[in-house]
Amino acid sequence: MSARRLRLIEPFHAMALLARARRLEAEGHSVVHMEIGEPDFVTPRPIVEAGMRALDGGQVHYTPATGLPQLRDALAGYYRDHFGVEVDPRRILVTPGASGALMLALALFVESGVEVMMTDPGYPCNRNFVYLFDGTPVAVPVGAEQRYQLTPALLQQYWSERTRCLLVASPSNPTGTRIESGVLSELHRLVRARGGHMIVDEIYQSLYYGERPQTALALGDDLFVINSFSKYFGMTGWRLGWLVAPPEYVERLDVLAQNLYLAAPTPAQHAALAAFTDDSLEILEQRRHEYRRRRDYLLPALRRIGFDIPVEPDGAFYLYADCSRFSADSFAFANALLEEAGVALTPGIDFGRYRAETHLRIAYTTSQDRLQEGVERIAAFVDRLAGSEPGSTSGK
Repeated sequence: MSARRLRLIEPFHAMALLARARRLEAEGHSVVHMEIGEPDFVTPRPIVEAGMRALDGGQVHYTPATGLPQLRDALAGYYRDHFGVEVDPRRILVTPGASGALMLALALFVESGVEVMMTDPGYPCNRNFVYLFDGTPVAVPVGAEQRYQLTPALLQQYWSERTRCLLVASPSNPTGTRIESGVLSELHRLVRARGGHMIVDEIYQSLYYGERPQTALALGDDLFVINSFSKYFGMTGWRLGWLVAPPEYVERLDVLAQNLYLAAPTPAQHAALAAFTDDSLEILEQRRHEYRRRRDYLLPALRRIGFDIPVEPDGAFYLYADCSRFSADSFAFANALLEEAGVALTPGIDFGRYRAETHLRIAYTTSQDRLQEGVERIAAFVDRLAGSEPGSTSGK
């Protein structure tokens, strides 16, 4: 019999939908993909060329477990130049994706009986990694009234004597909302006063559509901050992320990294050195503006169809939409939409329990033309629903 934790860790429903969408495409059907949180843009050419040079030059051997020293220096420079924060590069650990960073941070503190507070809805790996270390995720229900983020009042309500960590994301997946700097500061103060630890997911930090955000690292050196080369830098398949940790934990994290994965992929680390060049950043900024244009088209278009999206996302590339006008079962709605209209969306069940049955995550990680095609198909689909018997996708 498998370990109990494996019975608690659920699969990604979005991946099952993606697999079904791929089968439909193999059969000759057209599918508009709005389900997966992966940039449709390929990795910028300067980064690819740097990776190729690393391979041609034989840069394929293990690096230190904490990462290439020159990449850690480059990341420290990125924080200094773009966010005005000085970070000792020795505090930066390069990891195999942001998942590797989260796993390291949680491994420090989570064991049987330990609680980790997070939002519901939230990224599913957050709770699953807590289960992996035999901890208990405390998923706090948050809605549009809180901009889908934890508040100081909610922290005080849900914090218990067993709570060891607070995990927040800004911007968040699946909602794309950021935590206001004053709120983040107060959350940090409350966690510190309770002797806890604060982990901040900043994976979508550089995908912002208003004022440039600050990093949580500006609040002090006692936080853990997770980031990634996947989203803004367009390096999903290169599997590269990083963790900024308080100085006193770096040595223990080094030992953990040695044992858990030895080191992040070497060619990817050499490639990532080119991510901070002017040529790469110019390309990445053009793409960020394109994501904003997509958001500014898709948000009003879906509202006109009848989806309730009360909060405008100010980062990432997602809309979190209430579909209760059309169905009481977002999972059934998403499956029917894929089969009948060829549009793939992610049901809310992937992100938690709170109002999950009436919500969908819709990603604008495809071209404007395909988004327009998707909107037309969704509109036609819900029009057909309106003409059919009530509850046709209710799951009842």
